[in-house]
Amino acid sequence: MKIAIVHYWLVTMRGGEKVLEQICRIFPEADIFTHVVDFEAISETLKSHQIRTTFIGKLPGARKYYKTYLPLMPAALEQLDLRGYDLVISSESGPSKGVITGSDTLHICYCHTPMRYLWNMHHDYRDGAGLMNRAAMDWMFGRLRQWDYVSAGRVDHFVANSTTVAKRIAKFYRRPSEVIHPPVNIENFALQPQADYYLYCGQLVAYKRADLAVEAFNRLGKPLLIVGEGEELSRLKSIARPNIRFLKRQSSAELAHIYAVCQALIFPGEEDFGIVPVEVMAAGRPVIGFDKGGIQDTVQDGINGILFQEQTVDGLVAAIARFEQCKDRFLPSEISATVARFSATRFRSEFEAFVDRKFSEFKKNGPPLL
Repeated sequence: MKIAIVHYWLVTMRGGEKVLEQICRIFPEADIFTHVVDFEAISETLKSHQIRTTFIGKLPGARKYYKTYLPLMPAALEQLDLRGYDLVISSESGPSKGVITGSDTLHICYCHTPMRYLWNMHHDYRDGAGLMNRAAMDWMFGRLRQWDYVSAGRVDHFVANSTTVAKRIAKFYRRPSEVIHPPVNIENFALQPQADYYLYCGQLVAYKRADLAVEAFNRLGKPLLIVGEGEELSRLKSIARPNIRFLKRQSSAELAHIYAVCQALIFPGEEDFGIVPVEVMAAGRPVIGFDKGGIQDTVQDGINGILFQEQTVDGLVAAIARFEQCKDRFLPSEISATVARFSATRFRSEFEAFVDRKFSEFKKNGPPLL
């Protein structure tokens, strides 16, 4: 088979790019198409593939300001010539699935989430925008939303990274999907003696709700370590009390140690899947998380963590108090065992089997009727 993989942009190595790496391991001869690429920021695995960019990659400042070119991305995708490819795999959370494929080409979309700023978090992004940006969003996003819905019809089969995302695909695109959880590098963590601090780790942006963690630990006075960077950093530092420490981005080895010695991970936001909670549990530590989103697929209340239903400071404080009362029941070896099902080996096996099955059906019966 001649295979093309379409990924929204390659300017960092986050969760979406880690999934892309594993897909590339399944299909080492595949060509990669993307809007923009920063070769200094991506892994050797990705660089070993032929990488081609849309015209977005040639525009001024594209590697840094690629999101400002969002209105042009539908046209850029539709200009990609994918004739001659037997299989196209799109990796979607930004615009990538909107490519046009031939009638003899199978198109499978691995969806991390339908674009947040168009659908489930549209009003959150709009509320956080200035007056001029809000007016531009109102004009632009309605048109993008129409294109995004129409382009979902170009996909033959959707794969969702969590049950939550499967529900979004059904809601926004009116399409079924199969859940295959993303790969997590669970092997690189070792159990270690416990320190006294709790941990928040992730981007410091509004929707991840690190502010709830800061306000809760301001009230409790317990040690909290915050690892991350982002637009909320300055504001959070300004309201945090001395029991809260901040660290910027850490190496993989440093993070592995921090995960393994913390009391528990504080996870107050709603994520599509949530790789950090799985990594922390692989290191043997529990998660105290908001009971919504991808965490519902990974955290079992009372077994490898504590879930709370109200996304408020009071809700988080109550969850921490509940954890303090029963924390001796959380055994590191047992917590670590609960996330073995999220390994990279398992992902490659499940995704390859799905592709093989759908390709055989496609060759026998043609494209599915929507």
